[in-house]
Amino acid sequence: MPVSVALALTPVLLVAWLLLIRRAAADVAGGAGLLAAALIAWLYFDTDPAVIGASVLSGVIGSLPVGLVLAASLFQMLVMQQSGALARVVVFIKGLVPGQKAVQALLLNMAFGVLLTSLGAATVSILPPILLALGYSAFAAILLPALGYTAMCIYALLGIPAVVFAGFTGLSLHETGVLFARYTPLVSLAVGLCTLYAAGGARLMREGISPAIMAALAGGGTCVLMSRLGLVTITGIVAGAAMAGALLLYAAMRGLPVFRPAASTPEDREAAQRFSLWRACSPWLALTGLSLAINAPFLPFFQLVCRDWAMPVTIIPGAPEYTRPFWQAYFWVAVSTFVCLPLLRTNRAQLRAAAGIFRRRAWRIILSTAVFFALAYVMNHSGKNAAWVLPAPGDNMIDVLALGAAALFGSLYPAITPGIGLLAGFVSGSQTSAVAMFTKLHMTTAGNLGVAGPLLAAASAVGGGIAGVVSPAKILAAAASIDRPEEAPAVMRVAFILALIITCVCAAMTCGWL
Repeated sequence: MPVSVALALTPVLLVAWLLLIRRAAADVAGGAGLLAAALIAWLYFDTDPAVIGASVLSGVIGSLPVGLVLAASLFQMLVMQQSGALARVVVFIKGLVPGQKAVQALLLNMAFGVLLTSLGAATVSILPPILLALGYSAFAAILLPALGYTAMCIYALLGIPAVVFAGFTGLSLHETGVLFARYTPLVSLAVGLCTLYAAGGARLMREGISPAIMAALAGGGTCVLMSRLGLVTITGIVAGAAMAGALLLYAAMRGLPVFRPAASTPEDREAAQRFSLWRACSPWLALTGLSLAINAPFLPFFQLVCRDWAMPVTIIPGAPEYTRPFWQAYFWVAVSTFVCLPLLRTNRAQLRAAAGIFRRRAWRIILSTAVFFALAYVMNHSGKNAAWVLPAPGDNMIDVLALGAAALFGSLYPAITPGIGLLAGFVSGSQTSAVAMFTKLHMTTAGNLGVAGPLLAAASAVGGGIAGVVSPAKILAAAASIDRPEEAPAVMRVAFILALIITCVCAAMTCGWL
């Protein structure tokens, strides 16, 4: 048993070592972990080579909705950046609640963080320069954007992590939304208080507790409502907007300035003159409208594009991968981008520039997502023979880890599941990858312990979202956006403590519900 557990853990530990110690790229580390998992599955767990090959291929296909939406969102952001639309959005953000640090920190990093991340924007690259220009320290400008959206990371990229979670657990998307919505009010409050502490210490946290509660209740309540309505894919967009509305309402009720136009630099003035705000935001407005139309239960499109046009690809017997190309977020991100090109006044030179950067970056994003999914699929199907039959639970890597975890932690296992998710998200750099890697483990372990599997898997997924605040890639991206790479180590140390605090809140909620 100890040997089996050690070997089953080897791919994960190898990935962690390559990422954290050797600082390898995510696709390189994931590829090495995949190779190790394939060899161990074949040589020790007696997995048929055809099963390994099919698992890898099925994992790659399963990863496409995630990888392609990341790529499509990247292209959309590049087009908005090259056209000047993004600069116009930045000018608007600079003018919100000027001089009110508590409300401003929550508004920019929580409300807009959730909203923009749900639309596919990279807040760790967009917000740091804005925060620095508003007078925040370089330390805060790097940390805050990586922290603010973590409570609702499950709704990022039009709910892609939630969609993946539903696929791995067998729950409907509606059931998945209801499950995760339970966490959002209290976890959002914890994130809000940590945001205030990071922005101005204990004093600002005391000053901002009222708007933090209002934002958490507005965002969490919206998540609960949207999950009941079955609109999971656009929950993050609406919740982010609700938090923004609640914070602006708080400012207005207190007699604080809500908006003061900011055009302090020639670049700001040029951006403000070139675009109206609605035109600059047109790709996001179009995406929101299209997503609402496609997913609204009272319209016929959801049944058509999600169910009737599911387009399954069967590689693993009895487990088809539903591609759903006309329902997936990447399709509508692409549509909203190209439809709005005339509104953005995008010329050929700007498109060529965006396409050039896209070609250099996109393939690596898709590849890194694919290898982590393939790794998860190989571990999930390890031990199966040519007939796709598992002779004994001890022949499967996930089953071995589940039995070992149950034996080691026993009744304490529910308390550590968010921490496992935090580790998985930290190692893989993605909540979605964390969901893919360990959801089956939690479901199996929960069965061995006699507790609710979906709840443990959800707790781990929330932990995987919280890992965004300690992701080296995100912290380094934020630091690079303001040319302060030397600040990254100090940010990581504080981010780690804050992430543990929020994870403990999630753990307490999970144990309380069991």
